[in-house]
Amino acid sequence: MTISTVGIIGAGTMGNGIAQACAVAGLDVVMVDISDAAVHKGQAAVAASLDRLIKRDKLTAEARDAALARIQGSSRYEDLQRAQIVIEAATENCELKLKILQQLDKLLAPEVLIASNTSSISITKLAAATSRADKFIGMHFFNPVPMMALVELIRGLQTSDATHDAVKDLAERLGKTPITVKNAPGFVVNRILVPMINEAFFVLAEGLATPEDIDAGMKLGCNQPIGPLALADMIGLDVCLAVMEVYLAEFGDSKYRPCPLLKEYVAAGRLGRKTGHGVYAY
Repeated sequence: MTISTVGIIGAGTMGNGIAQACAVAGLDVVMVDISDAAVHKGQAAVAASLDRLIKRDKLTAEARDAALARIQGSSRYEDLQRAQIVIEAATENCELKLKILQQLDKLLAPEVLIASNTSSISITKLAAATSRADKFIGMHFFNPVPMMALVELIRGLQTSDATHDAVKDLAERLGKTPITVKNAPGFVVNRILVPMINEAFFVLAEGLATPEDIDAGMKLGCNQPIGPLALADMIGLDVCLAVMEVYLAEFGDSKYRPCPLLKEYVAAGRLGRKTGHGVYAY
């Protein structure tokens, strides 16, 4: 299968980042969200990101204009029908994703591939909501998508070799480095990363150090480019909490218990950069 058009469900941080990566690589994109306002916000985010690349001499104005022209924004699922693959990048909520996937499955031609950008939910479970489990795969991008090289390819129980190979080729065309992992809660990277972030919140809650010193310790002591608390703010504290709750439910192991301080921040609406306040104020 030759993929020339990519459909994307969700124009938020991950969705518009995936759209940008695809458009810059020369692929046509249909980016769909629930409202025209959400779509326009996503398109504006792509334009702003491309403008920053121009200022850093990473992109020409001509390349920016060509990339933007390749992205069609829409609030209609029907516009996804011309895509060869649709990547679901909705909020990390299992019931929402299942509802979206059921709608997609009824709408798309049988040969169209479906991928989910989920960071923690079972690919086998999501695939079961469709009639094309063999053509379903996890395609987990990392934030910020245009800058991060990794894509996790997660095979569900019935994902075919042909589907895996086609999506691996797509990831490489986007300039990414794909790794293939088995289906399990959190897959590989987040299975290790999010519990580390959760532990950083326990350290903060216990008053062992300030947020700044916790982050400095991990950056300087473990050679991490960003500290775990600042990273949590970038990811979204609500996303971190949702992932930990999935781990706790799926594994039934108390070591995945979300830190009460993380839960309190989320309850207060302090979700990180996207709300202007998380562990840090922005």
